[in-house]
Amino acid sequence: MKLGAFSLSLNVKDIKASKVFYEALGFTVLAGDIAQNYLIMKNEHSLIGLFQGMFEGNVLTFNPGWDESGQNIDEFEDIREIQRHLKSKNITLATETDEGSSGPASIMVTDPDGNVILIDQHR
Repeated sequence: MKLGAFSLSLNVKDIKASKVFYEALGFTVLAGDIAQNYLIMKNEHSLIGLFQGMFEGNVLTFNPGWDESGQNIDEFEDIREIQRHLKSKNITLATETDEGSSGPASIMVTDPDGNVILIDQHR
């Protein structure tokens, strides 16, 4: 199963302070809007998302259909295929997407240690 680009989505208290901190570590802004309290930052092949006031805790995020630069890849597994696969493995989904839909959608699962995983397809 191919999940696409991986990033760690961080719940931050002060997005401006976090941006400065991660820039000092060599990250640059790839996408997002600081005025809307979120940024996606990149350092080589590593991605982090900074999110202020959008969710609790930190989230492991995968983006089917994208590479680590946020560019579309030709072939990818649609999120509905991923959802069916996870269900076939008896993985409980915290949120699901409509099997009859197409295009952008997301699902969420929680691993055995309570880590939240977001699989978020943008196309």
